[in-house]
Amino acid sequence: MKERGMIFNAEMVRAILNGRKTQTRRTVKPQPDEDGLAKVTNGPWVDTSERNYRCPFGDVGDRIWVRETWAEAGASAPDLKLYRANYPEHVPSHYENVPPANEIRWTPSIHMPRWASRILLEITDVRVERLNSIHDVDAMREGIQNLTTCSHADFGIPGVVNAQHPVRAFQLLWESIYGADNWKANPWVWVIEFKRVEGGAA
Repeated sequence: MKERGMIFNAEMVRAILNGRKTQTRRTVKPQPDEDGLAKVTNGPWVDTSERNYRCPFGDVGDRIWVRETWAEAGASAPDLKLYRANYPEHVPSHYENVPPANEIRWTPSIHMPRWASRILLEITDVRVERLNSIHDVDAMREGIQNLTTCSHADFGIPGVVNAQHPVRAFQLLWESIYGADNWKANPWVWVIEFKRVEGGAA
């Protein structure tokens, strides 16, 4: 079993913590030839040029530690780590000298060390597919939320995307991160399913 770090933005961290997000998609690099990928039984994926592909994030049973934007509280609370995904709403109130959000020196997720990570995920499945192949059920597993109101149904991430169908909401979320051209290109992606095995409550 191996452990690898993976970056998640604050919205996706919140979705993991409340149990909505159990899948993530990451672009296959380099992209396979135009004829695509085929699964070899008990082996790696190969394209028609016989180039082998293995998921760089791990195989089933491997673990992913979540890299997220974080900060140390400082001298007033030396053992306290703050996480942008749930700050300031969930900062323990008994730390009276924790500075306001605009004074905290946030460390970008890419620079998070393993010891600062609070969430550990176990990979339960890995596959490859075209980005646009996602369906409504998997869009919900990606963290898209049902935002139904009394007058109509919307799906998305609160404050980020809003659409009448889960796949459309996922598309808007993807485009907000990678750009509309990336969605149109319909790249091959790793679909990584996981369960949370460690991680504080939201």
